[in-house]
Amino acid sequence: MDRRIKDRPMTIFFVVVFLILAIGTLGWERGYCEEKGAPITIGVPLPLGSPQGQDTERAIILAAEEINAKGGVSIGGAKRPLKVESVDTREHEPGFPSHEALMALEKLITEKKPQVLIGGYRSEIVLAYFDLVAKYKIPFLTPIAMTPLFGKRLNEDREKFKYMFRVGNNVKGFFALLVGYMDFVREKHNIDSVYFVTTDVLAWRGTVKMLTPHLEKTGWKILAYDKVPLGTSDYTSSLARAKAEKAKMLLVFIETPEGSILFKQAKAMKVPALISGIIGAAIPETAWKAFKGEVEYSVQVIQEIGQQPVKAWPKSVEFFQKYEKRWGVKIRRKLGDHGPAPAYDAVHILSNIMERSGTLDADVIVKALEETDYLGAVGRVRFDKDHNVIYGFNPKETACGTLVQWKSPGVKVPVFPQELAEGPIELPAYAK
Repeated sequence: MDRRIKDRPMTIFFVVVFLILAIGTLGWERGYCEEKGAPITIGVPLPLGSPQGQDTERAIILAAEEINAKGGVSIGGAKRPLKVESVDTREHEPGFPSHEALMALEKLITEKKPQVLIGGYRSEIVLAYFDLVAKYKIPFLTPIAMTPLFGKRLNEDREKFKYMFRVGNNVKGFFALLVGYMDFVREKHNIDSVYFVTTDVLAWRGTVKMLTPHLEKTGWKILAYDKVPLGTSDYTSSLARAKAEKAKMLLVFIETPEGSILFKQAKAMKVPALISGIIGAAIPETAWKAFKGEVEYSVQVIQEIGQQPVKAWPKSVEFFQKYEKRWGVKIRRKLGDHGPAPAYDAVHILSNIMERSGTLDADVIVKALEETDYLGAVGRVRFDKDHNVIYGFNPKETACGTLVQWKSPGVKVPVFPQELAEGPIELPAYAK
């Protein structure tokens, strides 16, 4: 008898045994997954070397831990925990190639297989993400990128790009906040002349360009606009000219740490102007001590409430307190102006959608996001037709940002909008 025929029964026997064992194992694993619940992965592409990236990742982790402490997300009768998987996109680094951030995101998607994505930092990087996200069909919510081109990109192909959403403040909301503030101080404090000082980058050049027509129309005198290179640490020439021109406001946008020297120089020169805008180093609570109170009277934009608590919206205070409890007061004092609170809300919004719908289907999640009406740390969260959260002045109706003023003995007091204000704007003695 052919040996192959003789051995065939034994071969069949082993194959059958193997299949039985394999099916049994698969059945056990399936039962285990249904009982315990396989994790739902949140992919987090952020520049983890930047303060905003770190703050935002911590907020996402905080929200995931809160949900997991209650058992996770219930889908199909199984409780499934949230799992946060981050990747460092390094997009905050000067000159960092955009394609490397794209590679980092794709690696995160292919290796960690997230069901949703929360992240993005630089506007040009987020715009480049559109095609990659469309390729993998994963809902993506960005809490930081502010580009006005977001909606334009979406509308190039709404079906293809429908997975992209923005939860953080955007240029439109930021512009409305600035315009409202400028109108307010002109009316209430007779401040009607402005001197611009910004780093020479696209975002701030665009901000000044957008703001100028409104200021001219409403009676402001625009004295000058100084664009300075990144890393500038001497502002005395701009300050001397602003003083000579009797500027009533210095509107400053400087994101680099070196910008903090402007306060010391302005105080030494007794420049009689209200310093307003965004100087990145002056936003965290640690700034008062770090700059020996030289930030006093300056007014800083906070893009979203939450990282700045406001008494008028208790949910912003609740987030602020939870963040401190989880990460400690030293970390909380370093909170910046943009990203963490909307990212925290995004996790809760997504988990609520998954639980209500009972599915992780991306198209179902997208549809539910478009219909979102959620009261979060940043206010009331609803998306417009271009997938941007709507920002305004009343947290009962919209998400909100605020402007705060540094006051002795080292506190940031919300001063605008009036719906959120906890004190009046004060001017330095030599500016009155």
